[in-house]
Amino acid sequence: MNVPNHVAIIMDGNRRWAKERHLATAIGHQQGAKTLKNTIKYCDKIGVKYLTVYAFSTENWNRTKEEVDCLMSLFITTLKNDLKEMHKNNVKVRFLGDRLQLATNLQDLMAETEKLTENNTGVNFQIAFNYGSRAEIVNAVKEILKDGVKAEDISEETISHYLYTRNIPDPDLLIRTGGDKRVSNYLLWQIAYSEVYVTNTLWPEFDEKAMDLAIEEFNSRQRRFGK
Repeated sequence: MNVPNHVAIIMDGNRRWAKERHLATAIGHQQGAKTLKNTIKYCDKIGVKYLTVYAFSTENWNRTKEEVDCLMSLFITTLKNDLKEMHKNNVKVRFLGDRLQLATNLQDLMAETEKLTENNTGVNFQIAFNYGSRAEIVNAVKEILKDGVKAEDISEETISHYLYTRNIPDPDLLIRTGGDKRVSNYLLWQIAYSEVYVTNTLWPEFDEKAMDLAIEEFNSRQRRFGK
């Protein structure tokens, strides 16, 4: 099996999974966190070098305060509980997004996580948190202007260098669970030539078999990159 070097995932369906089972939304998010933990391990097992997941978008602030608070609390708890295990498993963790809007304790935890795992050589695990691709590109343009880069010196490589994903290869495969066929402001620059795979499987039910099916579909396609 030809395994993609970089897999990006839009983890959709936690709320629908919970609703179908007449459970609280929080339980759906908790189950989704367990699925993510298993996905990281499986990616390491099969040889995926980079895994990037959409954990919290800039638009998610528009959800109810109760759900946002739940997501923030779950994120902090999961990071604290799983950090030692991820470090032990040689996972390198990085965060993509605007941290300034986040609580100070969460910013500190993110920095601690990145520092602890920065020299690890296993799966490169990127968490897009308070992330929006348009905002990322706007921020990149501002930084380019701030650094005084001349217009004639700006290339695609220049812009890529100023994105949150600098030094990370573009995704080969973008997976969206939950059936919706949109990219939701996620890695717009980076997925220009990614293969897109949409599954009706809700994120809490996305298991090793579901990942294998996505990779099988990826392998069935001919990537021409516009040629």
